[in-house]
Amino acid sequence: MSDNIYDPEFVAGVFDRCSGAYRNWSAAASFGLIRSWRRACVNGLNLPRKSTASGVDLMAGTGEAWPHLFARFPNIAEVTAIDISPGMHRQAIDRLHKDREDRITHHCANMLTTDLPSDSAEFAISTFGLKTFDAQQHLAFAHQLNRILKPGAPFSLIEATDPVGWSLRPLYRFYLDGVLPQIERLFLNGAQDFTMIGAYTRNFGTGSTVMEALKAVGLTVEVQYFVGGSAVRFSGFKPG
Repeated sequence: MSDNIYDPEFVAGVFDRCSGAYRNWSAAASFGLIRSWRRACVNGLNLPRKSTASGVDLMAGTGEAWPHLFARFPNIAEVTAIDISPGMHRQAIDRLHKDREDRITHHCANMLTTDLPSDSAEFAISTFGLKTFDAQQHLAFAHQLNRILKPGAPFSLIEATDPVGWSLRPLYRFYLDGVLPQIERLFLNGAQDFTMIGAYTRNFGTGSTVMEALKAVGLTVEVQYFVGGSAVRFSGFKPG
């Protein structure tokens, strides 16, 4: 397997190994904040409450955003879940969403090369997958997002960041880079997969390469930061 942490095979391997514990570990490691951030992602989606739209969840993981999505927009017709990790898809079905299977289609694929039809999605969301791409891949992602969305369709993307300038950043970095790896070694049989978040968030920075990429392909986008800049939401739409 490649040592490049942005290589699709490497990323798929990390999340396959994480998939069984992902839901509980991510909630505990973020002190529950990740749930509110997923809700904030859905809240950034500019759709009517009674919308019957069909859309995509990009880098969908175990589908943690779907309860928030269906609570806010109960008449959503269909969500196509795209994720590169087969393990994450299995967990999404087995643990969380059996009662929604008729409205969720699973597509195990690399988002950067997926062949989903152009101008087909009436909305798009993504929660905590952008950090697994480098700057060049962010541009490829933006091109794909722009291609998949219908004209006028909204999107909302959220990601954990490296909050440069935040007074609590040293403590935040110590937690991600020092505390989490020790916890994972002790309680997850020496694994070092979840603690990749330290490297990914440090390299992701404030998310400026995502903003630049979205604008470069012509998408309209607004940015909002949360909790001292430790998470960022990009929301907007594809011009009609």
